[in-house]
Amino acid sequence: MGIYYQLEHKEKNTKARLGKLKTNHGVFETPMFMPVGTKATVKSLSPEELYDMHCGIILANTYHLWLRPGEDIIKKAGGLHQFMNYKGPILTDSGGFQVFSLAKNKEKDICEEGVHFKSHIDGKKLFLTPELSIEIQNKLDSDIAMSFDECPPASASYEYLKQSVERTLRWAKRGKDAHQNKNQALFGIVQGGAHKDLRKHSAIETVKMNFDGYSIGGVANDGESKEEMYQAIDYSIPYLPEDKVRYLMGIGEPLDIIEAVIRGVDIFDCVLPTRIARHGQAFTRFGKINFHNAKFKEDFSKLEEDCDCYTCKNYTKAYLRHLITTNEMLGARLLSIHNIAFLIRLTEELRKAIQDDCILEYKKDIEKKYLQKK
Repeated sequence: MGIYYQLEHKEKNTKARLGKLKTNHGVFETPMFMPVGTKATVKSLSPEELYDMHCGIILANTYHLWLRPGEDIIKKAGGLHQFMNYKGPILTDSGGFQVFSLAKNKEKDICEEGVHFKSHIDGKKLFLTPELSIEIQNKLDSDIAMSFDECPPASASYEYLKQSVERTLRWAKRGKDAHQNKNQALFGIVQGGAHKDLRKHSAIETVKMNFDGYSIGGVANDGESKEEMYQAIDYSIPYLPEDKVRYLMGIGEPLDIIEAVIRGVDIFDCVLPTRIARHGQAFTRFGKINFHNAKFKEDFSKLEEDCDCYTCKNYTKAYLRHLITTNEMLGARLLSIHNIAFLIRLTEELRKAIQDDCILEYKKDIEKKYLQKK
């Protein structure tokens, strides 16, 4: 039980890798994109629709489920899979990202024991520790639990990041010691900003704890440049074991996924596909399009000609624009279906490019189309 990663093929020109991830709920190929189901649901979509898109793992949020409905209720329901009726694997994050965004005075609210903050729902004072984060995730009974780490902003000083890395390492050890669910894998998280020495130290020390998989954190913070993001990956990957899965947290831009795969990353998650859908935007091979644009009013072609998702097979751009501009919930639903399917298909194509040892050619072709002026 738990999780097992099998490396199948390494692309000859890059660090990209093709693998299989064995979980309690099936075997899935990597690279893989994981849709985000923050509150035990991928916004507006049913599990059946996710299966139709060949979705593998989905992510649920420990912080939000802790507050509502509560981990004990989910445990009584038989665990998160039973509660939300999802038959595939589920990864739960630690709640750290949300907690740190709610901690106003970092020096005061973040202490060695954990983090003091106020609930975004009712302002109630809360305190989350590495042990409590793991206890909640144990009860949620996800396939993969994440260590509780500190998520410092991209603007943090070197000295602060150095202290933060050491605190995250201590918290990782405490969380690992507290982990009691033998059917659940536990991932460690590498931090350190865009500093080579901090990333190396964080990765080496985290790997010493022998987690079931490893995540590269701190790369989706506000104010971070693309260069800094890629540096954080490059500085972490060389110290992560080849026989364990590598997870880059919070990345959903198509070109960023390609760059990360080339650098040796296996799985990704992001709220982006459903978030931009709610704002009337959709991914295409020729970049994002905005359905608030009047040019789609009489465009009766489908969203993307070579896409076989439910939305593209059944609806026109004109109808999608009508739904978006009249604020009909079906519009956000249909764009969410397409956007998630787009990223899942992207990772399918990346797997084929890795197998054929042509990922750099694939990247060049995608960039040429995605970045062209429309």
